[in-house]
Amino acid sequence: MLIIGIAGGTGSGKTTVVKKIIESLPKDEVTVIPQDCYYNDNAHIPLEQRLTMNYDEPSSIEWPLLCRHLSELKQNKSIDRPTYDFLTCSRLKDKVRLDPRDVVVVEGILVLTDPNLREMMDVKVFVDADADERLIRVIKRDCIERGRTPQMVIDRYQETLKPMHELYIEPSKRYADLIVPQGGNNKVAIMLLTDYIRSLLSSGVNNRSGN
Repeated sequence: MLIIGIAGGTGSGKTTVVKKIIESLPKDEVTVIPQDCYYNDNAHIPLEQRLTMNYDEPSSIEWPLLCRHLSELKQNKSIDRPTYDFLTCSRLKDKVRLDPRDVVVVEGILVLTDPNLREMMDVKVFVDADADERLIRVIKRDCIERGRTPQMVIDRYQETLKPMHELYIEPSKRYADLIVPQGGNNKVAIMLLTDYIRSLLSSGVNNRSGN
């Protein structure tokens, strides 16, 4: 099993990179684990308080559960991944069954900040993009998918996203094996990444001892 971590700022183009990896490999060969599904279960906290919590710092993620699920996949076991509702900022009762695949992609803004998770990765990728481009994408996404107004998104960017990016996400770039500048628009970097993944699979990385 080949485990790939893909990090980068909010709106950097991580989803596009993941999509290109999936498209470059045979069907049903990739399992994707989104970091966002592993936000701490804060259902016991009043909604008004949940809406004001900081979800862009490492302590907002239940890393032990994510690492345990990844370990179970490496042991060729299926897992029941949690689901998360961004409108209520809480976990849902529904879970998603994920089966082991030759390639497991762990994707999220903070996935390179946790040392235990990094240790489990074979390839670590950081998707980079200019701050203004990321902000535009975040405004579009949050207004359409998460019911926020442009002003709400801008306020959150200034108060939380930007300082957390500078404090946690940007520094995690130093752990990356590969940095993809220009986000999901960098076709050359994505092609090199997908070619490298195919070469690792061909060389038998997924059959090495302990995986």
